[in-house]
Amino acid sequence: MTSLSYETARTCGYAPVNGLKMYYEIEGKGDPVVFIPPAFGFAGMRSFRSLAEKRSVLSVDLQGNGRTADIADRPLSLRGYAEDVVALLKQLGISKADFFGESYGGGTAVLIAIGWPELVGRVATYGATFGPPQRAHNPEMLRFDAPPSADSRNIQFQRERYKAIAPEPEYWPTLWNKIAQIEWNGFSDDELAAVKCPVLIAVGDRDFVRVEHAVEAFRRIPNSELAVIPDAGHFALFSEPERVMPVVEHFLNKPLPQLPVATAGMGYQPGETR
Repeated sequence: MTSLSYETARTCGYAPVNGLKMYYEIEGKGDPVVFIPPAFGFAGMRSFRSLAEKRSVLSVDLQGNGRTADIADRPLSLRGYAEDVVALLKQLGISKADFFGESYGGGTAVLIAIGWPELVGRVATYGATFGPPQRAHNPEMLRFDAPPSADSRNIQFQRERYKAIAPEPEYWPTLWNKIAQIEWNGFSDDELAAVKCPVLIAVGDRDFVRVEHAVEAFRRIPNSELAVIPDAGHFALFSEPERVMPVVEHFLNKPLPQLPVATAGMGYQPGETR
């Protein structure tokens, strides 16, 4: 394991996980938060310095992404991602953590909350989908003038960053194709209703993900909270993290349980309701 010198304590390393040499980084000290990146994302693609002032933030490179080399004959799936993250936590001796997942990473975090509830404190998501694409996505935001490819301009940001740090930069077209083949249809209503931990569902009002879909998930997950970021799209965590992260940090750091939210009949009573 290699130590790096930053304003906050930071370590990085590889762990043997389900046939992978899985890369990870840990920033800060304190109760752990696991960040699961979106498609094509990787540890260090963004920093969570303010979150790391109070917590240790574990970021991962999922199979084939970033510095974690792919297993050629193993398809990519959110279920596989979840199993790898759980195995990594066991390798690192982390028995319980909060999770923060972006896009596909959010779905992966909720999969962990359903399959391994004993590992999960809270789950924060941004731009995640909880159901099939026809229900989750805004088709007007997913139109292409020409069929997308590994060399398309719409994926240039991710492509350039992958090639800058991947062990085999020329593997990019294969990774693009494998991610494009992921079939993700979300959760059943029963699965969402069975989630035990607190869940934050955050979405931009101009996201690929329909705000109405986020509201549907919010209604189905018992202990959930909804945050709609105004004038924000799917990539707000890259372009304007200062508008999203305070909401995420408040959710992850606030004490539980809290005072009940005031109804009209109860009214606001200092120290009794909020």
